[in-house]
Amino acid sequence: MFEPWRQPWFVPVLIVTIGLPVLLIICTELLRVLERRESRAAGILRLIRNFVLPLAALLILITQIDNLALEVNWSRIVATVLGFVLILVVINMLNFALFATAETGSWRQRLPSIFIDIMKLVVIGVCFALLFQWVWGADVGGLFTALGVTSIVIGLALQNAAGSVISGLLLLFEQPFKLGDWLDAGSVRGRVVQVNWRAVHIDTGNGTHIIPTATLAGSSFTNLSRVSQYYEATTTLTFAKTDAPSDVARLVRGVARDLPLRIQETVIEVVPRGAGSFTVSIAVARPADEEPTIAVLLDWLWFAARRAGLSLDGERGDASTTPERTFAAAERVARRLRCDEADTAEIERQSRLERFGTGETITRRGATSANLYFIMEGGVSLAAEDGPFAIPYHTLSPPESVGMGVYTQQPETDTARAVGVVSALSVPRELVEHLIAKHPRLALELGQASDNRRQLLAAALTRREEAALARRLGTGA
Repeated sequence: MFEPWRQPWFVPVLIVTIGLPVLLIICTELLRVLERRESRAAGILRLIRNFVLPLAALLILITQIDNLALEVNWSRIVATVLGFVLILVVINMLNFALFATAETGSWRQRLPSIFIDIMKLVVIGVCFALLFQWVWGADVGGLFTALGVTSIVIGLALQNAAGSVISGLLLLFEQPFKLGDWLDAGSVRGRVVQVNWRAVHIDTGNGTHIIPTATLAGSSFTNLSRVSQYYEATTTLTFAKTDAPSDVARLVRGVARDLPLRIQETVIEVVPRGAGSFTVSIAVARPADEEPTIAVLLDWLWFAARRAGLSLDGERGDASTTPERTFAAAERVARRLRCDEADTAEIERQSRLERFGTGETITRRGATSANLYFIMEGGVSLAAEDGPFAIPYHTLSPPESVGMGVYTQQPETDTARAVGVVSALSVPRELVEHLIAKHPRLALELGQASDNRRQLLAAALTRREEAALARRLGTGA
């Protein structure tokens, strides 16, 4: 009587018949979970399900067949294919375990990709050699010996070139900089835009400078982006030797405090160097902010120094604020205010025509204005500011006025900034009070203008609150 359970092939066949479907079902369910989580391990499990398990089952079945009258040893062929797939699985598992899940800043994350490729190549070579030795009985000892001798010969012949390459690779492993960092390598200063094992590409603003990695490894450089809290934008200013250093420092700090890229609550350093030279340091978030910050500072200082009567770069005065133009602006304001000849003469005598650079602050929220500014040319943006936030709500044009705190004798409720280059006639507080006392209707006009601006501000705040509420409701939905 034939008893199949007593045959040597029964248990392996039973294992394949029952175990293969069960394992395929388990792998399929696990694969769905990994795919929902978008895990990189899903690719490894897919290889195991689609290739490793079927090939292993096929190999088990083929090895149970005896006395095959075939010219080809199918069990070795299947074992070789299975070995290739297993090598691929092992490489992917090592890559996933060591590098795909590496934490930011760890040695696994910093390891250059060329090192990883070399490690993969070595593992693949060793696995292939062992596979052919175990499956086909090949002698791989001589092959390893030949490769070792060849490596020594090539290493001795190329030790100088290889040393430079290794130095560059070690620099990449240390990672003293990353993409986006600003480097100062002596003759080159710019932002890192590309890094590979051969060279580092630095954008200098005038093109891309390529520095071999080995060159950087053998020299010193400064990573301008790796600072403790902020980066200091530095420039040198020159004033006349007769300008008092305290006046210059006060002017520079007053102008620099409103720079848009400056980090608030930081100290603006103004250090006299002698002979009218001053070093200015301003805290910004990153090196890329240095150039635009210094450009805006120099632009604003050009106007502010002339308003303060200081000599920036040895020059004093503004050709656009001559006495003739000042008198013409004073007469224009006097006609608007319907002043008599005596008041017109006082306005011409006490007022000054001043200019402000684009974006420069004319009056600041919370400060008490000492002058009332009548706009002659350009526009002025009014904004309610709360810390770093600003709500622009109105733009003034000639012949409107700025500095209502002179009339109300209260701190300014908004901040006025120049839109483009602005020319304004500055009328001192004492003269404004004299004109208001003499012409009560002027107080009514200024009061009405102040009320209109408060209404515009209230409307802007209401629109902002409604927009914020709509965004919250939309997010909640």
